[in-house]
Amino acid sequence: MSQKLVAVVDYGMGNLRSVSKAAEHVADTNTKILVTNQPDEIESADAIIFPGQGAAKACMQALRDTGMIHPIQKAAQEKPFLGICMGLQVLMSHSNENNGIDCLDIIKGNVKHFDIEDHSELKVPHMGWNQITQTIDHPLWQNIPQDSRFYYVHSYFVQPENTQYIAGQTTHGETFAAALSHKNLFAIQAHPEKSADHGLQLLKNFLQWNGQ
Repeated sequence: MSQKLVAVVDYGMGNLRSVSKAAEHVADTNTKILVTNQPDEIESADAIIFPGQGAAKACMQALRDTGMIHPIQKAAQEKPFLGICMGLQVLMSHSNENNGIDCLDIIKGNVKHFDIEDHSELKVPHMGWNQITQTIDHPLWQNIPQDSRFYYVHSYFVQPENTQYIAGQTTHGETFAAALSHKNLFAIQAHPEKSADHGLQLLKNFLQWNGQ
């Protein structure tokens, strides 16, 4: 059996080490985790993890500078693909961050800032543990109980045009899409690498997923 290669996209920002180490922790002996910013390595990988923190504008600029935009867009259509935090947000068409920035346009929709004026007890960024209500059955939710708590750090959330893509929801002042799913793609706003056993289970599920 040939080795499975999982590429972790490196655009120079964020929590790459914690994501890659968490993935290595749950990977089987036949799976190799490779952190890379090389377009050819993304193209040749069997699966993609696209993590991230930081700002959408800087992320998109880094993807342009490294030539990774097209390989990521192509991979998101063809192979098991997991977006995490900023790796979810820039999959959308447009983000309101940084006075507006065009994103990868893999999923039609926008990224919006939290509006919690009516909830003075809440803060932005949304930081800490919160429940995810699973809205569909999906292989990546396997062995993760309904309303499990995941760890968040974000000020913006995604609004897909097609609400059928929503795989999970969380409430922070308003209820927002916590996870999206479409064919071979799954993306989550929370940080599974920081979410203890449930987060590790999601990463394990992804590494075992064939994208169907």
